[in-house]
Amino acid sequence: MAAPAPEPAHPGAAHPHHRHHPHTPHRPSRPSRPSRPRRMPRTAVLTSLATAATLLAPGAAPANAAPEPGRDAVREQLAGWAHERVAPGVDLYRGTVRGRAGADHWTLTVRSGGAQLLPEDTARQLAGRLREAGFEPRTERVEWPAGSDRDGLLGLRVRVGVHGGQNQAEVRRKKLTAAGFDALTEWTGGDGTPDTGLARLTVAVVDPEHYDGELDASYGEAVAGREKVTDMARGERALLGLNAGFFVMEPEDGVPGAAAGIAAYDGELQSAATNGRIAAVLRGDGLRPELRHLSTRSTVHAGSGPAAASETVDGINRVPGLIRNCGGVGADRPTEAPRHDVTCTDPNEIVRFTGELGTGTPPGPGTEAVLDAEGRVTAVRPRGGPVPEDGSVLAGIGTGGDWLRSHAVPGSVLRVEDRITDARGRRVELGPRDDIVNGGPQLVRDGRVAVDYGTDGTAHPGNPTAAYTWGIKRNPRTFLGTDARGRILLVTSAGRQPGYSDGLGLNEGAELMRRLGAVNAMNLDGGGSTAMAVHGRLVTMPSDAAGERPVGDGLFLKNTG
Repeated sequence: MAAPAPEPAHPGAAHPHHRHHPHTPHRPSRPSRPSRPRRMPRTAVLTSLATAATLLAPGAAPANAAPEPGRDAVREQLAGWAHERVAPGVDLYRGTVRGRAGADHWTLTVRSGGAQLLPEDTARQLAGRLREAGFEPRTERVEWPAGSDRDGLLGLRVRVGVHGGQNQAEVRRKKLTAAGFDALTEWTGGDGTPDTGLARLTVAVVDPEHYDGELDASYGEAVAGREKVTDMARGERALLGLNAGFFVMEPEDGVPGAAAGIAAYDGELQSAATNGRIAAVLRGDGLRPELRHLSTRSTVHAGSGPAAASETVDGINRVPGLIRNCGGVGADRPTEAPRHDVTCTDPNEIVRFTGELGTGTPPGPGTEAVLDAEGRVTAVRPRGGPVPEDGSVLAGIGTGGDWLRSHAVPGSVLRVEDRITDARGRRVELGPRDDIVNGGPQLVRDGRVAVDYGTDGTAHPGNPTAAYTWGIKRNPRTFLGTDARGRILLVTSAGRQPGYSDGLGLNEGAELMRRLGAVNAMNLDGGGSTAMAVHGRLVTMPSDAAGERPVGDGLFLKNTG
């Protein structure tokens, strides 16, 4: 079995940690022990994995059983994997999980209306049309995996052909296209069918009892903009770094690089929650993550006494009117509920921009109020302009713009209150060293697989293809979990690379985390964003053709002694 390709070398480029307002308490500086970058072992990195394969193999352990007290699931499941001690209390493992040999092939998935997964009647009709055109279609049922918050039939896919090579499948796809069908060439290793596929995994295990350091979240140089995990890791002088939360990719969806969900760094909220979605709260040294479903509500207050007025602040550091992943407040369209990879809209909003944004506010119709560090209005202007480093800007559109024009009088004071609550409505307070990164869905709860497709917004009503392609099918993934011993499990899987690694479906990832002993676990951003760096060097294989993808923020393990 071949070892993974050598890690690409990157020129060192130190980036400062995130900036702070002068009135915001600094996280105490902690000298880091300089460490000489080292390459990961190139030999014996992948084992025969008779042991590793049991992680996902049926019958390897009681289905969805909670971890047994006293067992060290990590040592049991990762025995025989390539291992490196990164630091006292920090262990890195690499290995592969694979299905049975010869189980996968190339095929053509025929779409209807752009959808890969179809209702039963639509699938049968499409198969009939294919037969009339001289093709031999097959329909395949796709069920919700065990451990999901729903069950039964998700939909049917319609396929044509079984091919050993992609080029052969492409020849047939062209014939289907010529006959008027919309066909997609696919590798079945990515389907998520049990006992198939291939996943190359990297598992970092951090033991707070033996590690003298911290797990810190960082957006790099600015909230807006994107940076590679390797660059941020070198700037942070981190032992280990990996990508963290969802973020905005394209300008049409908001501010590129800004979080698409809750984000807080050093106690300062920098992005509002996708209300109800899970997030990781890192308190103090960050070594005991709290995985909690969070919501945010922000309010701006003007005046006092009988003249007092208040209004909802709909978001933080995003384009007014655009809510990536939805889950906001107000009359958001099409929904106020979380809806992954959907951008909701709202014509009436107020959005706050912080000094950490790192760029000017987005231009457009509406009004902006510029505030100093005490919240005093220093200017009222059209939208689009700089954010004071020690202040903020409130941007309003529609009725939000009307409210600002009425109450943001130069020289007056506007007070903004942020409130974070958990699923039980309890307020979540942040200290000056606390961070939050977003993600979703939840994977493991109380030691059992519990993937909440519905409440997380991964399942889209009337569109089974969304949950199928993003959640059920195998993709590159990044997971965060904690086990009964208090250890942190940071896991990545390469994916979308037939013959090298297909990745994991969300339920497969949940089962992997459970068998590693996770009591609670969540999904972080994945796909082309998945990356892990050790001593500033990439130890995972990116799925994007361009290589490592710049991301919005990351998690970084750093020495403090």
